[in-house]
Amino acid sequence: MSELITRRLKAARDRAGLTQAQLSEKLGFKDRQTLAAIEAGQRKLSAEELVRAMRVFGVDLEYFTDGFRLVGEGSFSWRAKGAAPGLLDEFETRAGRWIATYRRLGEGKDKPASTLQGRLPLTERSTFEEARAAAAALGNEWDLGEIPAQHLERRVRDRLRALVFYVDAPLSISGAACQLPGLNTILINRKEPEGRRHYDLAHETFHLLTWEQMPPEHTESEIPRGGKGKRVEQLADNFASALLMPERTLAPLWQARGDRDIHVWLNETATKLLVTAVALKWRLVQLGWLSKADLLDIRDDKLTANGRPKKEQPVPRLFSQEFVERLHQALSVGDLSVRRAASLLETTIEELADLFRAYELTVPFDL
Repeated sequence: MSELITRRLKAARDRAGLTQAQLSEKLGFKDRQTLAAIEAGQRKLSAEELVRAMRVFGVDLEYFTDGFRLVGEGSFSWRAKGAAPGLLDEFETRAGRWIATYRRLGEGKDKPASTLQGRLPLTERSTFEEARAAAAALGNEWDLGEIPAQHLERRVRDRLRALVFYVDAPLSISGAACQLPGLNTILINRKEPEGRRHYDLAHETFHLLTWEQMPPEHTESEIPRGGKGKRVEQLADNFASALLMPERTLAPLWQARGDRDIHVWLNETATKLLVTAVALKWRLVQLGWLSKADLLDIRDDKLTANGRPKKEQPVPRLFSQEFVERLHQALSVGDLSVRRAASLLETTIEELADLFRAYELTVPFDL
């Protein structure tokens, strides 16, 4: 707990833009060295000093002590279009609580995270061709097969040991990646069309694999954008397209198209690959199989089905198997109360019971 308080005190100071000297004065310390010793873990913050810190930063006690929150840790990159800053901040707090809950309930039980995290040999100076080549190599290494969208989620979980959460997010938010030491996470809006969800997953996988050398922006616009956007996002788009729509799969399908209407072919092929027809269109441009003149003949309003009728697109279950099973175990052994669990998930007790039923788990409490 002392380590947690110390870490969050420094996070609060950084967020407020205060120097150690300035905060020391506000906390009533005689010199900066006292605060420096606290932040270095060489001295504990007393109860009286903690109360003063709460007043200085205008936060509650749980800000410093609640292990079911992410405070001063975890870097998010959101894919959102027109989301109000307040809305995004609020949802990030909620997402951080879910991630922190999974981590807290696994303390002392999880296997140590590997110190060798997966990386792609790419930088912002890399070419789009290099990003596509990296996608092709990863597809082979991960054995993603002819239709990568069918296997990518499992590979992300197994190879990167990352969480993949399907969440109910505001319509303006498609998803996000969160870099957290030992627990990287990808969040996907489960109400998005199936093809968009797969593209989001591939796009965010790129960010997790390149975060150190080219950290993404906190907020980016929706995708695909056909070559527009900041360099890191352009590289992510090229990577995602090549990963989900490998040339080896597309080539025979394109060659067999004949004189079929391009809209029909795009929709049918997108259905086969479980991607959006719009993303497939831009992939053909990447490959040089469609010219700018060809694009003028393609109407995106004819691609709105995303290659598959919406009623046929399955909606993923909320959160993930790992998360719900961990929550179930904590409730079963009494590590977490039912009311606390419902509060963390911002749900009713009845909805919490429905969540366990959705994963074919017994409800570990009486309604």
